[in-house]
Amino acid sequence: MSKRRRSWAEPYKIKVVEPLRMTTRRYRERAIEQAHYNTFLLRSEDVYIDLLTDSGTAAMSDYQWAGMMQGDEAYAGSKNFYHLADMVRKYYGYPYIVPTHQGRGAEHILAKMLIRPGDFIPGNMYFTTTRAHQELAGGTFRDVIVDQAHDPTSLHPFKGNVDIHKLERLIDEVGADNIPYINMQASVNMAGGQPFSLANLRQVRQVCTEHGIKIFLDATRAMENAWFIKMVEPGQQERSCAQILADMCALTDGCTMSGKKDLLVNVGGFLALRDERLYRKACELVVLYEGLHTYGGMAGRDMEAMARGIEEAIQDDHLAARIGQVQYLGHKLLAEKVPIVQPIGGHAVYLDAARFLPHIRQHEFPAQALTAALYLESGVRAMERGIVSAGRDPVSGEHRYPKLELVRLTIPRRVYTQAHMDVVAESVIACYEQRTNIGGLEMTYEPETLRFFQAEFKPLAAWATTLRQEESRTVGYRRDASGFKI
Repeated sequence: MSKRRRSWAEPYKIKVVEPLRMTTRRYRERAIEQAHYNTFLLRSEDVYIDLLTDSGTAAMSDYQWAGMMQGDEAYAGSKNFYHLADMVRKYYGYPYIVPTHQGRGAEHILAKMLIRPGDFIPGNMYFTTTRAHQELAGGTFRDVIVDQAHDPTSLHPFKGNVDIHKLERLIDEVGADNIPYINMQASVNMAGGQPFSLANLRQVRQVCTEHGIKIFLDATRAMENAWFIKMVEPGQQERSCAQILADMCALTDGCTMSGKKDLLVNVGGFLALRDERLYRKACELVVLYEGLHTYGGMAGRDMEAMARGIEEAIQDDHLAARIGQVQYLGHKLLAEKVPIVQPIGGHAVYLDAARFLPHIRQHEFPAQALTAALYLESGVRAMERGIVSAGRDPVSGEHRYPKLELVRLTIPRRVYTQAHMDVVAESVIACYEQRTNIGGLEMTYEPETLRFFQAEFKPLAAWATTLRQEESRTVGYRRDASGFKI
């Protein structure tokens, strides 16, 4: 019998479609100029393939949509809340859950509960909103991730691991009493979607237990992390992702969750806890900032969609297809020598803007410039994960200069086909071929916090007009709010 490798396909079929709209090069020039060279400020209707984020952009299933019709919109005690709580207990193992409008609501409540001014919060690399809430509560983030995470060329399979020696040195330096918890991020976003190993999490648990420090899991992409453990970590291959996820959570004291990623919904999140005392405190705070403790800023129908999303998302075939699509795009770029973060992560392919555009100095925002160039080339929207996202040091006021200067091509779940990935790859390759024509940017407006969402830029020179003037195939007549028409 032939042992020839067989093709795989997505474990679903398409039932509803949304037409995409292609635009001309001239149109995109005006659009990116009006958006001040920040892809977050582009209008969605002006985007062809949207890889800005996987947050809230998944396609829900017929099972989830059916659940939406069963939404119990009672202000208190919605039946959908209890279904969601049951699914969290079943798959994550936490006995208490506080729903929030999205993940940053959970981060806010956790920080308000546990952080005192002067505290230090170690983590396996920062995430933007997580660190912002920690700093607003008076804490200081300290990076304790392994050094390989800061090297985009390192092939370490678990670049999300905590460096145990760094963690122990921090404890010796500041004292365990000044460390309320360690934030353990699954599939580390700013490192390129890189996982941690189960063995490393066990080591972290041992150290934290010894010093009385809590562990809180950022479980936003914990299911994807479980898939990497299954694929790569010795002794885990015969286990299901559901079993591995349960082991991960059992080693922690609770988690924050943005359901808009792993859980296949467009809105919502939760804070899950083991400690009843902390749960009661979280219930007090959620009423103040989000909503009653049985809805927390979510509609009943959205809680039902999330409960059903947990059941679907933890399936091994779903995770294999989801991550397989990311791998497909990454390998197409590697075949053309495009510099990306390796190993390829779980939710996105990360272009290494520092190697892609070595002629642009970091304070001229090379990753931000590359996102603009990619949009100009093809209408593909990506996002910056470099110096702009890193922000400024709150003490010195100077730019933080991260070692990684990246552009994230974030793939929504169950939304695009492999043919879309082919188009994206061709667009990136076209930019790489003309990379010397891409120049730096100057920041013209800067918000005080989380500046990457709303910052405005302008080119340092007229580099945008030197890129290849090749128009897309077709576009309809349109006039936007500014009055220009193509």
